[in-house]
Order: sequence, then C-alpha cells, then structure tokens
Amino acid sequence: MEKTIRILGIDPGLRRTGWGVIETLGNSLKFIASGTVTTDGQMDLASRLRQLHDGLTEVVHGYTPDESAVEQTFVNKDAVATLKLGQARGIALLVPSLAGLHVAEYAPNAVKKAVIGVGHGDKEQIHMMLKVLMPKVQFKGSDAADALAIAICHAHNRGANRMMKAALAG
Repeated sequence: MEKTIRILGIDPGLRRTGWGVIETLGNSLKFIASGTVTTDGQMDLASRLRQLHDGLTEVVHGYTPDESAVEQTFVNKDAVATLKLGQARGIALLVPSLAGLHVAEYAPNAVKKAVIGVGHGDKEQIHMMLKVLMPKVQFKGSDAADALAIAICHAHNRGANRMMKAALAG
C-alpha cells in the first residue's frame, strides 16, 4: 500500500526564496502551503543568508516534509550575482539536509517539462498548470509558484530517482 509523501520544493534566491509544500499519493497531488522567505537587502550577506536559513528552518519544522527538491542554478553574465545565488542555493540545500531529508535537484527545463509538458515556457503557463493540477492551490508571486513546480517535478520523478539510486548502489 502506498504512503502519502509530503514534498518541499525550494526556489532559491538571495532576495526571495520561494517554498511550496505538496503531498503526493500515487499520481494525485495535493496543495498544502506555499510562501516566500525574504531577506533585508540593507543587511550584509552573512545576515541575509542567516535570514534564509532561519526562514527555511521554520518551514521545514512547521510542515515536516518527507523529501525535498531544489532548483539548480543557472549561470548568468553577472558573476557576482551568480555567486550570491549559489550561496543562497547552498542554504536551500543545507536546511532540509540538516533535517535528515533527501534533497533532489532539478534543472529549470526539467521543472517546466514536468509541469507544462515542454522545457521552455513562461511563468503564466506554469501558474495556469498549477491551478489545473491542484485546483485548491494558493501562491503569492512567482517564487512560491516556482517552488510548487519544483515539488511537482520531484513528485513525478521520485520513483525513477529511487530506482536509479538502487541500481547504482548495488
């Protein structure tokens, strides 16, 4: 008999880190919660990273997910911005790991393909499909919506990931 799995999706960013929690049982998806952890742009980098850590820790403890997924970082032309995003992503990977959760990582194109069926699409398409897949979904802003999409991507791919791990282990 299958068990309901609660998944935390995280869309990392230094200014805003989106998070979304869903439950999956078989092929069904259920919206639980979503939101955004924001940082104070006037603070130094270390303090902002601590704000992300504390905010995500609160989410993990409040919603007790079974698994988590984080979007992979893309490289852009601004090296400083990419480095800061990477540091925020490090916090997004660390917090669920410290809670004992498996952390899967997905490229942005894989997330879009899992939600809208193709690897390229705009935010409006993702928002629309979230409402189709989970009619009771609620999110404020693109960061929370992206985090829910990451959680859905993991829900669709988690079985294949487990089989791959088992094959590599032995």
